[in-house]
Amino acid sequence: MWQRRGVTDVRAARTATRAGAVVMVLVGQFSVQFGATAATGLFARVGPLGAVALRLAFASLVLLAVCRPRVRHLGRRDRALVVGFGVALAGMNSLIYEAIARIPLGAAVTLEVLGPLVLSVAASRRASSWLWAALALAGVALLGRGDLDSLTPAGVLFALGAATMWAAYILASQQAGGRFDRLDGLALAMTVGAVLTVPLGVVAGGAAMVDPVVLGWGAAVALLSSLVPYSLELVALRRLPASAFSVLMSLAPAIAATAGFVVLGQEVTPLSALAIALVIAASIGAVRASRPARDELGAGR
Repeated sequence: MWQRRGVTDVRAARTATRAGAVVMVLVGQFSVQFGATAATGLFARVGPLGAVALRLAFASLVLLAVCRPRVRHLGRRDRALVVGFGVALAGMNSLIYEAIARIPLGAAVTLEVLGPLVLSVAASRRASSWLWAALALAGVALLGRGDLDSLTPAGVLFALGAATMWAAYILASQQAGGRFDRLDGLALAMTVGAVLTVPLGVVAGGAAMVDPVVLGWGAAVALLSSLVPYSLELVALRRLPASAFSVLMSLAPAIAATAGFVVLGQEVTPLSALAIALVIAASIGAVRASRPARDELGAGR
């Protein structure tokens, strides 16, 4: 009897832990997408690269001050992981900002979410995963047809590049969560990302980069788009399998389309809504099909 109660308590604790992690990821997703809409206001003043530089610079300063990570005792693998994580952060943010400067936010994030989708398909051992991949491609094709006037080749390419970086971010973030205490890995990676993007941002933004209004705006974007979501996601990845995390990431296009409509007034046509729904359904299906191979992603710890 006592043993059964113990098992029940453990299961209840695990359920509560995972439920909390799910809430963290969803809050992070809403924060990052509405932060992206706020960032578009910076594009006219400092450009997408300037906005990314401000975002990562402020986020790294806060994380370094709070975490005070130790770097002297890091081994080669830890340093390589930090650099790779930082490159993924810089690339993902720079490319998606360049994309949303050219195409609607919902469309950009729909293309970007193909990164986690491909990650799930690659990890799966089931043939059905390829059917989900085909459904996602159908959704993307429909998106292109429905938003033909608003999609540009450059915007699409930037979004697909961000998709690649997003997949790398998921893998690096999960490894960092397991190898570093607290948010130390994220703090160091964010610093690497800032070092990579600030020079480009200064060139793109010029003197406007030190304007008090721009700096305040950049700090707000850093809070919404980096500090809140990445911190929550890193903690959540310690409690969730990568498969479950990727399912939640699949909701990003719908959240982005909502943010674009509410804040920016970007129209969501029936075809666009259907395309987004197909990509979300495909992502969820592919992740569920990849569960037997979830250990290959380092999940289920």
